[in-house]
Amino acid sequence: MLLSTTYFGPVQWYYHLVNVGTARLEAHESYLKQTYRNRCIIATADGPLALSVPVEHSGATVRDATISQHHDWRRNHWRALQTAYSESPFYEYYIDDLAPIFHGNHRYLWDLNMEALDIVCRLIDIAPHIELTTAWTPPEATTEPDMRYAIRPRRPLPDPAFTPKPYYQVFQQQQGFLPNMSILDLLFCEGPSAIFYVNGQ
Repeated sequence: MLLSTTYFGPVQWYYHLVNVGTARLEAHESYLKQTYRNRCIIATADGPLALSVPVEHSGATVRDATISQHHDWRRNHWRALQTAYSESPFYEYYIDDLAPIFHGNHRYLWDLNMEALDIVCRLIDIAPHIELTTAWTPPEATTEPDMRYAIRPRRPLPDPAFTPKPYYQVFQQQQGFLPNMSILDLLFCEGPSAIFYVNGQ
């Protein structure tokens, strides 16, 4: 299955990552704005909040997209996670493991996302089979399942394979259950049980 790179992507993205034989991450597409490639959505007291990594230069491909060093996004994201999840059951258990993402100095969005992916897989205890694409294949020409442009914050395409399953969320009494938040929401709220949700159990 073809998947785009994501910045702490939604539960749906991780569901497909885990439940396909081989997940192929698209490494040769042009960078697309306002997608999960550079943003995640967390659940807050005021509802869903998008946290975006500012991209300075989109480059020739998504692997060339550089992160702006003129914005204090790392501190803002770190504080947003503290505000949203400090009272969650597993915040203290996992937050230190996530620190390298927010206290590092990544130049490329791709490298940031790959490190975030590695950390999340380790924390959830999953070992998906991941390969990188070797060339760009347009959607109409691919012969494998393609979710690169289906999993998106705005107007996502239908996905019969994935049905969000409710779990405890910090602000559920105020907001109701908010489906398909960032994998961080699931991790902080469910801890070791997150593996059952991404497995579809």
